[in-house]
Amino acid sequence: MPGLGPRARILTLVGFVAVCIGALALSGSVSVDRVRDAAEGHGLLGPVLFIVVSSCLTVAFFPGPILSGASGLVFGTALGFPVSLISAVVGASLAFSVSRWWAHDAVAEIAGPRVTAFREFVGRRGFLAVLYARLAPGVPYNGVNYAAGLTPVPLAVFAAATAVGAAPRAFAYTALGGQLDDLGSWQAILALVILVGMATVGLVVAARDPEIAGAVKSLRRRP
Repeated sequence: MPGLGPRARILTLVGFVAVCIGALALSGSVSVDRVRDAAEGHGLLGPVLFIVVSSCLTVAFFPGPILSGASGLVFGTALGFPVSLISAVVGASLAFSVSRWWAHDAVAEIAGPRVTAFREFVGRRGFLAVLYARLAPGVPYNGVNYAAGLTPVPLAVFAAATAVGAAPRAFAYTALGGQLDDLGSWQAILALVILVGMATVGLVVAARDPEIAGAVKSLRRRP
């Protein structure tokens, strides 16, 4: 954003995100049914249209699990899973790129010692830092997209870690969406097991990594 100071660039990025969320919340035209209708009846173009619409909605903070469920509902689990995963990775990469272009240099310019140390930690761990964020329960997927763009992590590394970390949940939510009429099926049960397992793995891995714990504590300390 040429012509704007670092703080102004950060504030405009926050404003952009807030406007996206507000517009999505106030819009009565964006729903799972509309996303589904955009993909149905287009033959081979259906998955492509779904990926385009879903990726744009991810940038606007539309909940990923709902989009994956809609993919399963429209395409079934077998085709819906790769469609869901591609949508998640493309949408995440778009949000990452917006944040990187808009405010990355601004954050680097005005960051204090604690934020600088945390950015260096994320840049050093790269793939694993993003992967942990994807695995840990309660960490907002869309928030990570924008936050990661403010760190030194390369886009290719971010996309690869997102693909690996998001794959299990993308499959689970897609399977649940495809089995809404039979939640007792093996696919639906497997999906629930995966969701519980991912939450457990995320907690255990994060708890056993001392560098992650140290980085988080450094942000919580007073100056």
